[in-house]
Amino acid sequence: RVSWKGHHSLSLVFPQVTAGGRANYYVSYRREPFAQIKLPKYSLPKDMHIISTDENQVFAAVQEWNQNDTYNLYISDTRGVYFTLALENVKSSRGLEGNIIIDLYEVAGIKGIFLANRKIDDQIKTFITYNKGRDWRLLQAPDTDVRGDPIVCQLPFCSLHLHLQLSENPYTSGSISSKETAPGLLVATGNIGSELSYTDVGVFISADGGNSWRQIFEEEYNVWFLDWGGALVAMKHTSVPIRHMWVSFDEGRSWSRYSFTSTPLFVDGSLVDPGIETQIMTVFGHFSLRSEWQLVKVDYKSLFSRRCNKDDYQTWHLHNQGEPCVMGERKIYKKRKPGAQCSLGRDYSKTVVSEPCVCGQGDFECDYGYERHSNNQCVPAFWFSPSSLSKDCSIGQSYLNSTGYRRIVSNNCTDGLREKYMAKMEKCPGKAPRGLHILTTDGKLVTEQGHNATFIILMEEGDLQRTNIQLDFGDGIAVSYANFSPVEDGIRHVYKSAGIFQVTAYAENSLGSDTAVLFLHVVCPVEHVHLSVPFVAIRNKDVNITAVVWPSQAGTLTYFWWFGNSTKPLITLESSISYIFAVEGMNTVTVQVAAGSTLIQDTKEIAVHEYFQSQLLSFSPNLDYHNPDIPEWRQDIGKVIKRALAQVTGIPDEQILVAVFPGLPTSAELFILPHKNATERRKSSEADLEQVVEILFNALNQNLVQFELKPGVEVIVYVTQLTLAPLVDSSTGHSSSAMLMLLSVVFVGLAVFLVYKFKRKIPWINIYAQVQHDKEQEMIGSVSQSENAPKITLSEFTDPEELMDKELDTRVMGSISTIANSESTKEIPNCTSV
Repeated sequence: RVSWKGHHSLSLVFPQVTAGGRANYYVSYRREPFAQIKLPKYSLPKDMHIISTDENQVFAAVQEWNQNDTYNLYISDTRGVYFTLALENVKSSRGLEGNIIIDLYEVAGIKGIFLANRKIDDQIKTFITYNKGRDWRLLQAPDTDVRGDPIVCQLPFCSLHLHLQLSENPYTSGSISSKETAPGLLVATGNIGSELSYTDVGVFISADGGNSWRQIFEEEYNVWFLDWGGALVAMKHTSVPIRHMWVSFDEGRSWSRYSFTSTPLFVDGSLVDPGIETQIMTVFGHFSLRSEWQLVKVDYKSLFSRRCNKDDYQTWHLHNQGEPCVMGERKIYKKRKPGAQCSLGRDYSKTVVSEPCVCGQGDFECDYGYERHSNNQCVPAFWFSPSSLSKDCSIGQSYLNSTGYRRIVSNNCTDGLREKYMAKMEKCPGKAPRGLHILTTDGKLVTEQGHNATFIILMEEGDLQRTNIQLDFGDGIAVSYANFSPVEDGIRHVYKSAGIFQVTAYAENSLGSDTAVLFLHVVCPVEHVHLSVPFVAIRNKDVNITAVVWPSQAGTLTYFWWFGNSTKPLITLESSISYIFAVEGMNTVTVQVAAGSTLIQDTKEIAVHEYFQSQLLSFSPNLDYHNPDIPEWRQDIGKVIKRALAQVTGIPDEQILVAVFPGLPTSAELFILPHKNATERRKSSEADLEQVVEILFNALNQNLVQFELKPGVEVIVYVTQLTLAPLVDSSTGHSSSAMLMLLSVVFVGLAVFLVYKFKRKIPWINIYAQVQHDKEQEMIGSVSQSENAPKITLSEFTDPEELMDKELDTRVMGSISTIANSESTKEIPNCTSV
């Protein structure tokens, strides 16, 4: 099964393909062919979310195989293919609609600055980075609280922690906010302590890009930016009605309170008019739970006394804890001086002066396949071979050989360590093939006969353009290619027969060779299984049971067998099994046949006894005219005969079983079973059984057993003129019984000969005994593994394929199931002829 979901931006598209229960992620850069995303080999993602695709780079949150409530943060190269770890165990939560929310926040207006909440030892702490995730540090808490009292908070044991969720309500400011037009200004809800808390929170502000923070409120407030961030408007976040708001012109150092309504209002939200330079806000809510909506328009223009002039501005140097180079640049911004109560207007420009810095270590992150160690060096991961970078390279060409470092995307540093750390262009080395693999496109090792199987050949090392490839499909067909180019999209092959095939790939160039093998199961979908079991079996004697599958050429199948009340199956690769039943009574046999993803089942019942007798029955000729030769009809006729026998003789019906055979002329087998709980008095029970047999035999010979098939159609049941089968039981040493069996077989042969020889002289036989000489009755009768245990059936047992004729009928006599089959010259269809 393959499912797709994904994310896209203007230049990148990210589909997710789920096959075989594992998700694979792909990316297309500017409509180029899709390439599989390369995460560290053993990240084994359960889930992946694209967070940002700004500045030709991808931030992705990946939940790995051993994570439940956290995600790892990865960052890509410019094409979105190769990802390296930026931060582990980032906190996640679910939104109101069940969507995943990652606690990562990108500061607007300054590239490279991110805030993240990370889980460490079951504590959530807030970290900040100034170089897109290469380095992270805790936030320094303010020195004083909102009242000016000193705060004792020492890193790393105590720090400032912020709530980083953006508001899902577009009419509230959210727990953190920053604006592109107000660089360096951040307002967030949070707390001071050892970990993030949802109680005892306040509101904090930073005017220098997160380097330092001040507390501005002790409770939760919604804060909005007005006039390019020159003014801040705050409104208490509460469920009770309010009528005041606060305004600050000095980055939250002081606040002035204003009333926006004379009657307290339950505030549901507010909306700042489009354009960040606006000085108008609309507040909406209701005065009571039953009142209508109220809209209050607040115009702050009167608070701005004049337009700003050059004396109202100051410069602000972006820095990271005093380091002036951020993302390889020194940047200087023009900002309004705190306290200047002037309006910036529409023509305001936050002029930025920028100059590049000399490249240092902080401007480079570890390349794909490398990990940063404690000495700040990037070292190959245990699973990564640096030489694999040249695997797509041919002799005479060049490739970029990584030094283990790559410059952070959007970093503008120059010179310095750039030459040392940048990838080097090198000549492609000659390599022998190594790490050859064969895969199927869907990752499965099973395919259907007659369908395309597509193979992918991969090679970890070797000259792709100068390596010969040979693929042997294992069915006598092989293909060869001069290089890897024709096989990049896969090699297709159709198998014409079922089975297990050894698919072999062989790669060779002037420096060496390599081989890979895959065993592919080619199956023909199975449509039906028929369980062949006897009606009656002897306790503690082997019983052969066969599952007949259609079509017959289905390839390698797995059989699951359940006997009686067992919950654990016996598993075989053969369609037949021998089993000993130890419990008398009705025993259930179930078989399931697995072929690829297909699973089919059949269930039968078998009567198990210490001993029994059987007798073949025939019928008056008029029954054949009304015989449609279908299983249901035979089942009903068997029940009718059983009732007639019980009614005429008075023998309990649980001692009688009747199985009607398929085909014409109509015939059946009568099973005479011992009385229930008769095992302990074996000798007397055997005598009783002989007496029952005699009663039944006499009734049948006197034509007393008959039934009305329909008005005017009376059917008489006869004993087939053969010697009654001797007692069949579980004891040993039946030399006399064997002799009787031999005589019975001779009698059968003689009877058949006489019928054939003199059929014209006996009218009744002449009409209803004209049966083809190869006609066989295929009903399986009683079963005993002892060669000395005699029994009488109409013919020898048939092979499993013959048992599939007549729709693989299931015969049920009373509560007993069996298998029977009529004459047919049809062959069982195989997968190639269906």
